[in-house]
Amino acid sequence: MPFNGEKQCVGEDQPSDSDSSRFSESMASLSDYECSRQSFTSDSSSKSSSPASASPPRTVTFDEVMAAARNLADMTLAHEIAVNENFQLKQDALPENSLARRVKHIVHQAFWDVLESELNAEPPEYEHAIKLFEEIREILLSFLTPGGNRLRNQICEVLDTDLIRQQAEHSAVDIQGLANYVISTMGKLCAPVRDDDIRELKSTGNIVEVLRQIFHVLDLMKMDMVNFTIRSLRPHLQRQLVDYERTKFQEILEETPSALDQTTEWIKESVNEELLSLSETAENNSKPSLRPTLVLNNSYLKLLQWDYQKKELPETLMTDGARLQELTEKLNQLKLIACLSLITNSIVGAITEGLPDLANRLKRVSAVLLEGMNKETFNLKEVLNSIGVQTCAEVNKTLMERGLPTLNAEVQANLVGQFSSIEEEENPIRSLIDKRIQLYMKNLLCCQYANIVNLNKQVYGPFYANILRKLLFGEEATGKAEASSSAN
Repeated sequence: MPFNGEKQCVGEDQPSDSDSSRFSESMASLSDYECSRQSFTSDSSSKSSSPASASPPRTVTFDEVMAAARNLADMTLAHEIAVNENFQLKQDALPENSLARRVKHIVHQAFWDVLESELNAEPPEYEHAIKLFEEIREILLSFLTPGGNRLRNQICEVLDTDLIRQQAEHSAVDIQGLANYVISTMGKLCAPVRDDDIRELKSTGNIVEVLRQIFHVLDLMKMDMVNFTIRSLRPHLQRQLVDYERTKFQEILEETPSALDQTTEWIKESVNEELLSLSETAENNSKPSLRPTLVLNNSYLKLLQWDYQKKELPETLMTDGARLQELTEKLNQLKLIACLSLITNSIVGAITEGLPDLANRLKRVSAVLLEGMNKETFNLKEVLNSIGVQTCAEVNKTLMERGLPTLNAEVQANLVGQFSSIEEEENPIRSLIDKRIQLYMKNLLCCQYANIVNLNKQVYGPFYANILRKLLFGEEATGKAEASSSAN
């Protein structure tokens, strides 16, 4: 039976050694220790279509925009399938009580009512039922693999609509028997998750309801087949993803020359920040020398503080936009929880020492109350005040259970006040936690974020190299990736 025992066996997307070496080669000119101007020299005959180019802007036609949009859609879907182990398609469900949902229900109900009246007529009218079995036959055949000839022949033989019409003309057609065969065949083809649906079909007595539910389960089986195909394709997409995305983005860039504008500005911000930082520490007015890899890594770190409500993501990171936003929101929540824990420990740590369950409970309370903190309607000061009050209540409850004196009013007011002050961006505790996290991420670029960054470097490294040539060395940037990717 297809899908039997089928499990998702692809692990979390990790760049392979060969992929990493491929990026190392394509970004060789960005080495921290080999930043010579010559290492960024490219073929001067390369086509210049980069936003950093001195060429005047050209008019982009509607067809070019649509072609770029199709390329972006294809690239986004392939990227999502390859990197998101949980990606799957689901049936669209119309909103509850919506007009479209009511109209659909009325039309479908009318069809099944007509079918029931035809089958109950004297003599019965079978034409609509035969057309349904013809459609069912085609759906069942679509589930078969190329080698399933035996079952294919059986389905075509049993659900031969010409033969069924001849039987109907002589009142010898067995609609219930045909339905039973269909249900039995569906049981052989369906995924294990549909076994309960098949059992329910077998126990349904009304033939019209059986046919209605057969189509419902077939729709579910179609979606199972699509998701099975996606899981089967994922390993192949993961192996080809770097070349595929780079090629697709090059096509987008050729159709839309401004497709690197946001990316250029994103890298330029890091260049300016690093130049300012180096100029403040430079000795004897020496010209600061930037390391391109450092610039690029700092650009990635800026994404963890990105304001997704006000700023557009760089074009080269659009396919990971949702993941980056989720990571940023989670990081902001963890920052505040770390601040709250630090304040709690400094004020009542001596009292609650040796009570690890309390500390964990306080973190859980904070995490729940801080859910959705990145929404515009979220009142952070009010929530921080509530967390302070709740923390005092939890601490007092624990102290009372152990027969210890509770926190006095002054300590509680101090705790709540310091919690509320975290809302201020210049709060010293908040700044301290933020600096520590930034330093940690700069040294490690860890876990899921590292996966996103490493894959992004592999795909778009040649494009970043072109931009950095222009920003750091004033050279003519090219719209193509061939100068860097030729080392692959």
